[in-house]
Amino acid sequence: MDRNDVEVGIVGLGNIARHHANKLVDAGATIVGGVDISEEARAGFSEEYNVPTYEDHTELFEQIDAVIVTTPNRFHEEYAVDALEAGLDVLLEKPLAHSLESAERIAAAARDAEGFCMVGFHSRFHHQARIIKEEAESGTFGDVSHVEANYIRRRGIPGRGSWFTNKSVSGGGALIDIGVHALDLALHCLDYPEVVEVSGQTRAEFGTDEEYSYVTMWGEDRGADEFDVDDSVTALIRCADGQTISLEAAWATNRPPSQEFYVRGTDGGARFDKATGDLTLYDADQRGAQNLKTTDVEVQEHNAHTEEQAAFLDAVATGQPPELNTVEEALTVQRIIDAIYRSSETGRAVEIDDEVGTELLAD
Repeated sequence: MDRNDVEVGIVGLGNIARHHANKLVDAGATIVGGVDISEEARAGFSEEYNVPTYEDHTELFEQIDAVIVTTPNRFHEEYAVDALEAGLDVLLEKPLAHSLESAERIAAAARDAEGFCMVGFHSRFHHQARIIKEEAESGTFGDVSHVEANYIRRRGIPGRGSWFTNKSVSGGGALIDIGVHALDLALHCLDYPEVVEVSGQTRAEFGTDEEYSYVTMWGEDRGADEFDVDDSVTALIRCADGQTISLEAAWATNRPPSQEFYVRGTDGGARFDKATGDLTLYDADQRGAQNLKTTDVEVQEHNAHTEEQAAFLDAVATGQPPELNTVEEALTVQRIIDAIYRSSETGRAVEIDDEVGTELLAD
């Protein structure tokens, strides 16, 4: 089977579904249909892409090779598990789920499935991220000891009253929405080491303010009463071999926005700004005299979402599960997110145990 022969369905027909659908069209794949509980969403998607849409997913799942799930987080489990049990390949938008327990059930279904589940951490598909990964694996950086990961907006809370700001549906706020991208990319740069301890603090300082000042907002603003999640987080993740990750994520804060990543090693390092695409490598040189070298790297223009979809479609076509963006990696991210929230609630560091999930450290 070729990439162009793959027949795909989409569950959850909001804005991100249209983004995926446009990329599918560009890649030459066939969109067979869509699923959404909203009649308005179904009608709009059907008109735009000239495909049938359904309120129930059962009929669509019988017609397709693969499915992309873009529903709100709480409903990931229902559709992903049903798709895996039906033998379909799945591209599941991040995060894996709205809770650790739900994420574990998706992971269990994926382990037993004929098909595979790939999770939508598209940041890895930036060419700059691939270069950093290759430099780290080749030993250019020496022993990589720390990654500073940022995903910070100055004012970027989604519409208060949308599912993004409803904890029962989303599972959290800035951390689980945009912090997951920064966390996954940092772990990827470190080759997903064993994480042993997490300390974090979440905050709700802006979304809970009736006089929240902003210029624009995605979606309708229904006010502070419709906001019960975090709008920023600071966390430190410690790994078994001493590597660390510092994480800053915010929907809103009084500082400039940033999507910068810094990778630090004993022999070199890197800075990648996701917002601008800038990539800089740092190392020391002995030629002539001891000196410090800074190299700006020019990278071919590309789209990370397009690259992600190409990897997914190729994996479906060949029957070979992708090595990137696995469910087990996404489950590690979910465990860390859960630990950050627990640490913030208790004011204590949380130990990560791969066998049992997370538990609080003893006094």
